[in-house]
Amino acid sequence: MLDFFISQAHAQSGGGAAAGGGIAQIALLVGFVLIFYFLLWRPQSKRAKQHKQLISNLDKGDEIVIGGGLVGRITKVNDEFLTLEIAEGTEVNVQKNAVAAVLPKGTLKSL
Repeated sequence: MLDFFISQAHAQSGGGAAAGGGIAQIALLVGFVLIFYFLLWRPQSKRAKQHKQLISNLDKGDEIVIGGGLVGRITKVNDEFLTLEIAEGTEVNVQKNAVAAVLPKGTLKSL
């Protein structure tokens, strides 16, 4: 009853792989690597470089925002930490890496 399926399976030729199949696979792999580089790795390294420059340029008196949304003025700067005055007489120590942005001078007065 199932003999007609078997005869068709034996009748099909084995056929070899396409001659350009290896080159196409390599080109596809190179394409994926280029997409990964230009869409993910390069922009991320650019952002990391900008953040590193932002952190290295921090100075006493700068007004900043940290990652948690806290806004204040820098009163002391050390190698890894800085002291942030968030209100008159209220200071907190934060890591430099937590700094998200430097605000223009006078921003705290307008808040």
